[in-house]
Amino acid sequence: MGKLLLNNVVTEGVVSDILIDGNTIAGIYPSATKTFGDDVSVVDCGGKTAIPGFVNMHTHAGMSMMRGIGEDIAFHEWIDRIWDVESKVDQEWVYHATKVACLEMIKTGTTTFSDHYWHMPMAHKAAMELGIRPVLAYVFLDKNDPEEAERQKIQCQNVYEEARKWNDHSTFTIAIHAIYSVSEEMIVWSTEFARKHGLKIHIHLSETQKEVEDCMAQHGGMSPVEYLDSLGVLGPDVIAAHTLWLSENDIRILGERGVTCVHNINSNLKLSSGYRFLYNELRDAGANVCLGTDGCASSNNLDMLETMKTAAMVQKAWRNDPSAMPISELMAMATANGGKGLGLNIGRIEAGALADIVLVDTESYHFLSPGSFEANLIYSAHSDSIDSVICNGKFIMQNRVVPGEKEILAEAKKILTKLS
Repeated sequence: MGKLLLNNVVTEGVVSDILIDGNTIAGIYPSATKTFGDDVSVVDCGGKTAIPGFVNMHTHAGMSMMRGIGEDIAFHEWIDRIWDVESKVDQEWVYHATKVACLEMIKTGTTTFSDHYWHMPMAHKAAMELGIRPVLAYVFLDKNDPEEAERQKIQCQNVYEEARKWNDHSTFTIAIHAIYSVSEEMIVWSTEFARKHGLKIHIHLSETQKEVEDCMAQHGGMSPVEYLDSLGVLGPDVIAAHTLWLSENDIRILGERGVTCVHNINSNLKLSSGYRFLYNELRDAGANVCLGTDGCASSNNLDMLETMKTAAMVQKAWRNDPSAMPISELMAMATANGGKGLGLNIGRIEAGALADIVLVDTESYHFLSPGSFEANLIYSAHSDSIDSVICNGKFIMQNRVVPGEKEILAEAKKILTKLS
């Protein structure tokens, strides 16, 4: 990989030149104050503002072609319908559906996604072909079936060995579906496997009130958070999706353990799982709070800008406090906090960070305002203001064009017949 210069681009309000060397930001300089050698490819970024690529901390990319199949029903009815649909899903489906998901994420400014889905090697193949940064999980879901548990243990070890050979910008993690779908023995085994190999652990946690009530009935009054903590699962290597129904003690535990909590506001609202996400409390307790879209079967899109706006507006509304979830913290939740939770040097535009950069076109009415760029981006603009995307030092979208976009959609349409 050579050197790339983003010339005349605004970053943090200053017109700058950003030098990328390989996959890393080598330096940021006031524009036209430094000369660069002939070996540098220069891209004129006049009228553009650079922001870190969004980090979508909870996705199910293989669900990108399941939009609208479970509308207007409660979560526990919805998930049964989803599992029925997923019984028809194979590797080919996941490959094409993940390509569709990656295409959408790139077009909406996401450069890294933390995925939680089946047939992970095919998701890896799809992500690598589009150039996005994937964090991919082997998912455990044994439904208390001992034979299925043993099969998944063997399969996990095989997939892990395969993943060790990839030598690219992907990351392998372990996913535990949820406490109600995975046996205690499997929860413990998968946690031990992850820690033995230094892997992150991704789990759905306290997503619904029913999950909490059922757990307390089955485990001597313990909440899902307390139950996992009693098993030694919770720690700074855990990515907990949803964390919506929490007691004061749950919040204390999540903070003390340094857990990464992922707020998936659009999915929670649409499935009527709840809306009172305890952002302030989790933040103050020491948890690392991030944002995610969830899968397209529940949130219907993978647009992080929409997620940011909705998350902030709902916080402000239910707290009756317009200062709730301020813009600076909202941006961090969508970028740097995700990098922290994944243990990756992403989510910031600074020398030494990985070069995951989004270029926003500010030559539109959304940005004709004395207000801050961040406010206009989150509350006024839409994702079509995202002009270009760089991931791992390479353009994966330029001037709103993703290479092969029409072919990706055409091939995906053929696969849709599998669900008919």
